[in-house]
Amino acid sequence: MPDHSSYISPFSTRYASPEMQFIFSEDNKFRTWRKLWISLAKAEQKQGLPITDEQIAEMEAHQDDINYDVATRREREVRHDVMSHVFAFGEQCPAARGIIHLGATSCYVGDNTDVLIMKQGMLLLRGKLLTVLAELRAFAMQYKAMPALAYTHLQPAQLTTVGKRATLWMNELLMDVEELTHRLDTLALLGSKGTTGTQASFVELLGGDSAKIRQIELDIAADVGVPRVVPVSGQTYSRKMDYQVLSALSGIAQSASKFSNDLRLLQGFKEMEEPFEKSQIGSSAMPYKRNPMRSERISGLARFVMVDSLNAAITAATQWFERTLDDSANRRIAVAEAFLATDAICNLLMNVCDGLVVYPKVVRARVMAELPFMATENIMMDAVKKGGDRQELHERLRVHSQAAARTVKEEGAPNDLVTRIAADPAFQITKAEIEAILQPERFIGHSALQVDAFLTECIDPLLAAHADELAAKAELTV
Repeated sequence: MPDHSSYISPFSTRYASPEMQFIFSEDNKFRTWRKLWISLAKAEQKQGLPITDEQIAEMEAHQDDINYDVATRREREVRHDVMSHVFAFGEQCPAARGIIHLGATSCYVGDNTDVLIMKQGMLLLRGKLLTVLAELRAFAMQYKAMPALAYTHLQPAQLTTVGKRATLWMNELLMDVEELTHRLDTLALLGSKGTTGTQASFVELLGGDSAKIRQIELDIAADVGVPRVVPVSGQTYSRKMDYQVLSALSGIAQSASKFSNDLRLLQGFKEMEEPFEKSQIGSSAMPYKRNPMRSERISGLARFVMVDSLNAAITAATQWFERTLDDSANRRIAVAEAFLATDAICNLLMNVCDGLVVYPKVVRARVMAELPFMATENIMMDAVKKGGDRQELHERLRVHSQAAARTVKEEGAPNDLVTRIAADPAFQITKAEIEAILQPERFIGHSALQVDAFLTECIDPLLAAHADELAAKAELTV
């Protein structure tokens, strides 16, 4: 029977994927610690320190079979997580016990592991964002020429197309992929800097040979797959790095929230919907409702990520000199949960964008209800060509438009602007001639061309370059 008496994070039960949960698991963390201790031993051996192949082989044999019982028991005694795991590793590797963690401080495993975990997390997120872009690419192409109302101030302004609006969502997600890629490309390990960043312990071990000390860092970095090492540090890498990474996640949350809010509004207009499953219940009280619960969840989680990025900013701003420990408890929560929440957002985006529903007749009806207002300039130009006075026609159109708007708003009647203009002899135009002008496709500008250009120039090269990273379809827990 499951235990329901203790707090369980909703990221574990509802939101985050198993892949992201493993990245931030204790097992992944402690395996990475051991990997870093092995990399350190190899690098030190190359520079002449008395470390044998047998010692390294012994450590490698036990990299993944962590004796958690020993580490837990030891931590209760010494109240130090790193030294507890050094002890536990040494219990399994008696020949290597004396060289494990040689010259290093706790942040050697702690900070370098954090960098490697953030790298794994960002790669997972990038693959999911690329999948969302691929889904939206197909959607934008399908609907690139379908006229739809465009809004400023949430008031109908001109026409766009359903596909063109999708490119607005895509462009922001593209910016997020580019920012994630930049963070991945510039990510740097702490390296082996020692207690206050001066590498004093390595100066002692290697007789002050700066070339050997530097090479140890480079070899460790190469061994764990992060080619860069921070040039200088205190005991830790600058916590500004955490802020930069969480800012990238905040950017994803911003883009996702914008998309989800747009979709919620469109669902309210009945123009579009997120997927709604056959047996899904929209409301406990109103059986007819189809609530946009996925989009609402995106908005809620996005709010969390955006606010959580401030944790990293405040932590970076309040570190004293070479380090203080007030960062530790905050970072354990803030960094991990930012990734878990962003992962949940991306899962929802993949699910929603894979099944977006459009109701073309509703989209068209809403366009046609507003199009007479938007077509007044074209009508006026046609009337001027027939000899009309532009200033007089403009004033008549203003009066007719306001009267038609009052009819719609106050009486709930259809828009009768076309009838009013056709009945005004100043325009010398028939109702049939006006209706010939009212073809929505004439009012979408370069929308379809812009979709083609954006997909061809921006999206297709990106998807081709990262074709092996695309994620599988997302299955939501609830």
